Amino acid sequence: MEDLKLTTRAENFSDWYNQLVQRAELADYGPVRGTMVVRPYGWALWENIQKALDSRFKATGHVNAAFPMLIPQSFMTKEKEHVEGFAPELAVVTYGGGQELEEPLVLRPTSETVIGTMYAKWIQSYRDLPILINQWANVVRWEMRTKLFLRTLEFYWQEGHTAHATEVEAVEETERMLGVYADFAINEAAVPVIPGRKSENEKFAGARATYSIEAVMQDGKALQSGTSHFLGQNFSKAFDIKFLDENNQLQYAWTTSWGLSTRFIGAIIMTHGDDQGLVLPPNLAPIQVVIVPIYRKDEEKGAVMEAVARVSAGLDGLRVHVDDREGITPGFKFNHWELKGVPLRVEIGPKDVQNNTLAISRRDLPGREGKRFVPMAGFEAAIRDELKDIQRALLTRAIDFRDRHIYDVNNYDEFKAVVEDKGWAKVWWSDDSDAEKQIKEETKATLRCFARDVEGEGVCFYSGRKTNQVVYFARSY
Repeated sequence: MEDLKLTTRAENFSDWYNQLVQRAELADYGPVRGTMVVRPYGWALWENIQKALDSRFKATGHVNAAFPMLIPQSFMTKEKEHVEGFAPELAVVTYGGGQELEEPLVLRPTSETVIGTMYAKWIQSYRDLPILINQWANVVRWEMRTKLFLRTLEFYWQEGHTAHATEVEAVEETERMLGVYADFAINEAAVPVIPGRKSENEKFAGARATYSIEAVMQDGKALQSGTSHFLGQNFSKAFDIKFLDENNQLQYAWTTSWGLSTRFIGAIIMTHGDDQGLVLPPNLAPIQVVIVPIYRKDEEKGAVMEAVARVSAGLDGLRVHVDDREGITPGFKFNHWELKGVPLRVEIGPKDVQNNTLAISRRDLPGREGKRFVPMAGFEAAIRDELKDIQRALLTRAIDFRDRHIYDVNNYDEFKAVVEDKGWAKVWWSDDSDAEKQIKEETKATLRCFARDVEGEGVCFYSGRKTNQVVYFARSY
């Protein structure tokens, strides 16, 4: 039998996470150090994330394409900040077909360079713009300290790359896609992210501005869960992406890029999970409802399985699994599906058949609190309504946790106490790059993003200068 017991979050949050990812069969370590094998259950979760995002991308006018993984090394040197930012993480191929290559090839860490090269070929006139392309791909970044889903040598993501005729359009695109990410995170994953602009120190290498969605994890750390970059004309000038405008003047295009990766699975785990295992939001869960038949005698089996079949058929359109494994106790099955985070469990035994009822248990509410009986008549609507309520409840609970772990801080001593073990610090900030680096060195806390819709003025907690900017600091993954 599999080991279902986990280290508790209070004992060791990191161990709890590592055990859960493997025991819930989301992922395992690959044979190459730092790589990850995403198992079928984890990939099914990623597929649901893909579907939710892909529909949003297409609704905003984007189309999918695919670009090569191998990039000439010379491409990486064309944009100065970009090469400096990614140089330590590059994996380089120097041999192919048994021979040394004339030019080394980089395994893509991101695709701005190869896509910029193709855009320069495809864009001639303002009539060719905008180009709104996304690709679903894997990338390689040579990480030294890895953690499943959160930071691995190879991971899966989507990366959008767009080109526009004007700066205004490109900025609008950057912010639009940040909004798409926030909408997905909040309404599909029940992860109440905070969107905002990154600091100059934390922005993407080669970008004019970077925006991110930031999530509060249960250990109080921050997880950058998606990013959207306004690239300005930096890559257009590096890769010669030019077009004739309506006045027949040659102009450089304005570009953006944006991405969300399998790291988001880590956000879901660490936002909702508990000491018994995963707690998955119904909108994304690979299995939304698990049905467990319960009987002791062969003469009970027929009636029970007939009821199981009726319930399963009545939940058409939902992701339903019937656990009819023989030789395993119902209790073990309950624990198994609890570990895997299935939002709703339906139990059907001889008494339920006799009483024309179903026993349903919610994953988000432990024990008796989450269990009740519903009539067989109208069970279809009752179960669908229960799933909607679970989705709402998870978001409400996560918002409450987030808000209780963000602290308004007025001085550096308070700041250090907060980021040490309480959560995030929300502070007035005079935007000093050197001070930001010093704070990171002394406390390991980084500026996560600038708060939006700030009113009035305050005094910077660190410098004492007046400012109209508010930011969030936290330790992060």
